[in-house]
Amino acid sequence: MAVRACGLIIYRRLQPAPSSKVADSIEYLLLQTSYGTHHWTPPKGHVDPGEDDLQTAFRETQEEAGLQASQLTLIEGYKKELHYPVRGKPKTVVYWLAEMKDCNTEIKLSEEHQAFQWLKLEDACKFAEYEDMQATLKEVHQFLCSRE
Repeated sequence: MAVRACGLIIYRRLQPAPSSKVADSIEYLLLQTSYGTHHWTPPKGHVDPGEDDLQTAFRETQEEAGLQASQLTLIEGYKKELHYPVRGKPKTVVYWLAEMKDCNTEIKLSEEHQAFQWLKLEDACKFAEYEDMQATLKEVHQFLCSRE
């Protein structure tokens, strides 16, 4: 039985300079774990009994980043499932996409994380060491830019 986790890929739009492209004004939220290799990841966590996947994603986001569901807009049409092994066991992580309603909302980390960054796509991919996470961020970016 695969371990199942769910989370949100959260982004914000900064006010773009008149000459810049919309894509340049998008930043992604990554959290740095305070355990293990201190890797960077969107907020996510394990599904609790009786919870559906999306409830888990919102609960974990609130626990790990201090963001309430009311501070986010869930973006229709994007959902991504990643499958990878963790310590020899299969893991499934389901991500949805959400936009910050107010790009200045404060992030409040739990003890599970030691830092957070708002990053443009290129930097977010450097911080997210795992290829499938990098590919997912690029896919999200394409998705957002194609909706303009």
